[in-house]
Amino acid sequence: MEFKVVNTICPYCGVGCGVGLVVKNNKVVGVYPNKRHPINEGKLCAKGNYCYQFIHSKDRLKKPLIKKESGFSEISYKKALEIVAENLKNFKDEVGFFSSARCTNEENYIIQKFARVVLKTNNIDHCARL
Repeated sequence: MEFKVVNTICPYCGVGCGVGLVVKNNKVVGVYPNKRHPINEGKLCAKGNYCYQFIHSKDRLKKPLIKKESGFSEISYKKALEIVAENLKNFKDEVGFFSSARCTNEENYIIQKFARVVLKTNNIDHCARL
């Protein structure tokens, strides 16, 4: 049985807490707070304590899907982006964006930049604004 800890950064917020992903037989099975990390010094919030659980989830989407009458079908990333780009051309102020605290700061920055610069809308919100 192979066991190791791979140090990384928690994916949930912009704080940047250091975590160690516990890997056993090439599968992430837990998380260990990095006690030497200068940000969190060995402490993790509730989200950080479980930040590994989505990695091997059977419900995790791994490919783009398109809805058809018979259900969902896999399509290529290229085709999915073409469909989204074509459909976005039909909207102006009707479009709004809602981001998430589960995204990284970088992902939240990208979505607000896309909304404001590309689609020229300020209709953007975030679940942690309160």
